[in-house]
Amino acid sequence: MQIINIGELAGIAPAGMVRRQGAEMSQTGILRDAWLRIEGGRIAGFGPMGEMPGGAREEVVDAQGGMVMPAFCDSHTHVVYAGSRDGEFLDKIEGLSYEQIAARGGGILNSADLLHRTSEEELFAQSLPRVLEMMAKGTGSLEIKSGYGLNPADELKMLRVIRRIREAVPAQVRATFLGAHAVGRGYTHEAYVQAVIDMMPDAAPLADFVDVFCDEGFFTPEDTDRILAAGARQGLRPKIHANELAVSGGVQAGVVRGALSVDHLERTTEAEIGALRGTETMPVMLPGTSFFLGIPYARAKDFIAAGLGIALASDYNPGSSPAGDMRFVMALGCIRMRLTPVQAFNAVTLNGAYALGLGAETGSVTPGKRADLILTHPGWTLTKLPYYHQTPFIRRVFLGGEPL
Repeated sequence: MQIINIGELAGIAPAGMVRRQGAEMSQTGILRDAWLRIEGGRIAGFGPMGEMPGGAREEVVDAQGGMVMPAFCDSHTHVVYAGSRDGEFLDKIEGLSYEQIAARGGGILNSADLLHRTSEEELFAQSLPRVLEMMAKGTGSLEIKSGYGLNPADELKMLRVIRRIREAVPAQVRATFLGAHAVGRGYTHEAYVQAVIDMMPDAAPLADFVDVFCDEGFFTPEDTDRILAAGARQGLRPKIHANELAVSGGVQAGVVRGALSVDHLERTTEAEIGALRGTETMPVMLPGTSFFLGIPYARAKDFIAAGLGIALASDYNPGSSPAGDMRFVMALGCIRMRLTPVQAFNAVTLNGAYALGLGAETGSVTPGKRADLILTHPGWTLTKLPYYHQTPFIRRVFLGGEPL
């Protein structure tokens, strides 16, 4: 397949680049009036229209001046869940905080109760349409966490549903075991930490990563270290919930254990920035959560000024960010976090891929990478994406070179 007459080919990166940091966050390759060739589901080449090689192609797509860019990479979601928590939405409007709702038996425990009463087949039937919606909005790679089971049987049920989703869709799906999302009903805190550790051998064959909600009122850095150590023994790399509700020590706990990412970061100090310098850990920020809960936005500009990269993800979940539109996440990055469109674009593409462990596979326009691409209607640019943040812009989505 060959795409021709591309108005703007955005997100070009050199071979070997798997993330952007510091000043690189403000850079991305852009080629105007371009062509791009796809072979075997991968990007085979691209260049200016005036230098396009001749010869017949199996299929030609005329972009008609539309932009071609990498598909979005969403590295933090909880999209497998049962039912809805719209009642808690009313509580939020009435002024109750996230912590107050949780203390009343709502929040994560509410989702766990709903999930326990939902069959595996029904859970799959409820969750798959959310993933299909995300793909239609341009997401080509995503992570999905467990964490609404909070007991061995239901956590494994979630992980099996995630595996079924992975097998059912052309998007790249990564699974994370988040047994330590909250203390399950009927457990003491210490007994539940041990239960999560005991779940690890059964969870590991179904998961790529292990995660802990290391924050005030949930799990301590010491709990986190024990759970991550157990995950490491099963070959699971950490991804950490940290510093959403308080400066929790979660960032440091994740860095010590070589976490691929530390996520949330709404409340951080210079100590967290310092701990991340020179590491392989990607800071992942979730502006949809800040938008929905009315809590501070993460200090994206400070992280970049310190030489770090950042990724942005949706945190799609029923309680604090019930949406998976990564273009809106990009817009929040610009409007509320004061990122430039290029910085926000890198955060939802290449750096998101890195936080998924897929930086060498997707997230940029690079020969040899998967052809996970968005073709827009004519006239779109990177700046217009967050500016016209509700105007439909997608003409076609290609995942692995195949149109949806």
